[in-house]
Amino acid sequence: MGVRRAVKGVGKFLIDTVGEAVAEAVLSLLACLLLGCLLLIGYLSWSFDPRLTIAGAGLLSLLLAHAAWRTFRAASNGRRRGLAALTATSFGAAAATALFLLLYATDCGCL
Repeated sequence: MGVRRAVKGVGKFLIDTVGEAVAEAVLSLLACLLLGCLLLIGYLSWSFDPRLTIAGAGLLSLLLAHAAWRTFRAASNGRRRGLAALTATSFGAAAATALFLLLYATDCGCL
């Protein structure tokens, strides 16, 4: 009876280990693809018009700065409306993307 339990435990361990390795590989591949797409967008934008690229980066920086200010500022009633909600959502998406790339694209050997 103890041998069967040990075999089942080893089998479950192997399945978990292989599943985690596959998930790690898939997430690393997605991070490399995302990083490559971001670099391609920057390259194509710069080759199209450098001044427009700098203006767009400045506008995006202002949008994210406003979002960070509205997100971390104490709201009076706890609700966000209009532009504040849009910028807070974009700040959350940018922060999640940056965290994802920080965790999984650091091992990216594709660049």
